[in-house]
Amino acid sequence: MTDAASAGEDDYSGLLGAFRYSFRVSDSLVFRLYVLLSFVLGVILGFTFVLALVRWFYLTLGHSALETTSNAFLGVIALFVLGPLFAPVLFVARRHRRDEGEDARYDTILALSGVLFLLSLYVGVIISVPAQYQSANAGALGSFLYSLPQLSGLVPPIVSALFIYALHRFLK
Repeated sequence: MTDAASAGEDDYSGLLGAFRYSFRVSDSLVFRLYVLLSFVLGVILGFTFVLALVRWFYLTLGHSALETTSNAFLGVIALFVLGPLFAPVLFVARRHRRDEGEDARYDTILALSGVLFLLSLYVGVIISVPAQYQSANAGALGSFLYSLPQLSGLVPPIVSALFIYALHRFLK
């Protein structure tokens, strides 16, 4: 096999290639599980965002352009959800491709930070649940989260997304 052919096998192009590549080159079992988890959740969330966009287009059919600008906001939300979800996979793929280290510890820590981001999304959703949909038997933690202002539901995902980037920079 020539050097160009073997380099082509190890390299990747695009997001899907980064998932395959990082899964293949990482020695961390935790990271490999995160690659699978983030891929499945990314597909589900991506499909959900596409369906929400189609529904928004349907609901705003025949309305003025000022009333339909919220459609663009859905793309921003999708970017801020899917970006940090995929960031650990992309960081690890880039690190291995550039031969910046074969540290399984780095891969594991980034995978765990990705799981922390998923948990923070869940906490953010609980905080932002409207009052009519809140559970009557939420328990102490649920009641506390429900009592917070709905806008503070943005804080946990933003902090954990910044934490992923900070870990990447610190462990580099």
